[in-house]
Amino acid sequence: MEKFDWGCLPFGYMKTDYNIRCVYRNGKWGKLEVSDSEYIDIHIAATGLHYGQEAFEGLKAYMGNDGKIRLFRWEENAKRLIASADGIKMAAFPVNMFREALFKVIHLNKKFVPPYGSGATLYIRPLLFGSGAEVGVKPASEYTFLVFVTPVGPYFKDGIKPVNMLICRDVDRAAPLGTGIYKVGGNYAASMRAIIAARDGGYSNTIFLDAKEKKYIDECGPANFFGIRDNIYITPKSESILNSITNMSLIEIAGSLGMKTERRQVPVEELSSFVEAGACGTAAVISPIGKIFDPEKNKIYEYCKDGKPGSETMKLYNKLTSIQNGDEPDPFGWVTIVE
Repeated sequence: MEKFDWGCLPFGYMKTDYNIRCVYRNGKWGKLEVSDSEYIDIHIAATGLHYGQEAFEGLKAYMGNDGKIRLFRWEENAKRLIASADGIKMAAFPVNMFREALFKVIHLNKKFVPPYGSGATLYIRPLLFGSGAEVGVKPASEYTFLVFVTPVGPYFKDGIKPVNMLICRDVDRAAPLGTGIYKVGGNYAASMRAIIAARDGGYSNTIFLDAKEKKYIDECGPANFFGIRDNIYITPKSESILNSITNMSLIEIAGSLGMKTERRQVPVEELSSFVEAGACGTAAVISPIGKIFDPEKNKIYEYCKDGKPGSETMKLYNKLTSIQNGDEPDPFGWVTIVE
């Protein structure tokens, strides 16, 4: 039996034993296949390489104190992948096959599921891309779905700490009516200039504004933004941001804890009214924001003056992670036990 130092895992890639693959040909999906290779053979004219027909998902498997492995809202990942496929005209991967692939890849790599209490999880990456050859700009006739797993350490190694963000106005992540609402690789490629510039400047990440008017908050790097004031959880609504499953869940949890919730346009100026702010997504769940710097206005918005995350943010974080880990009951029906 291999021994792993679970506490020292990075949030990165580690080779595991098996991945699952499936190919769409002649108008239908084939059977799931098991592979022990980290590589794929791909045609040099595949649309995934040339025309960006590619979408992916990210979710985690959690080992509970009861020894049971849990998945969190996997159906939402399956539905979002279908929406992404439709958005860039790929063959959609069926929900029932998505579930089968998840369960199979977890069982085959069970020894890589980190133990309860380690802070580590098994990260799951489903991928769908155009593998058929086309030279003209059109959808492929062949698609490949695959899913691999890798154990990852906690996003914050030494406990949750506030991060600083930089407002970006000279790069757009996605245009209104474009692909921003889909989880496709092109959106992440478009964001890298701004993210690298922010990190080079000493910031954790960047805050993108709406591409049309540069008046409203859009994405927070690769995550959704939220702000809290007067017992209200406020998060942007936009035609160009990804519908985060973590954010969807935090909205429901906030409501269950007696908070009001608002999903609407959030003007930049409103940043000054928030008492707490954060970025939310699968990787970190919540990254509390300490400061946001607006270089155009030479203005700093501060949320964690004592260097600690806000109490409401931590209440939301603790509630969500307790449900994911099986430490608290799941009144929402979000958790699936991997039998």
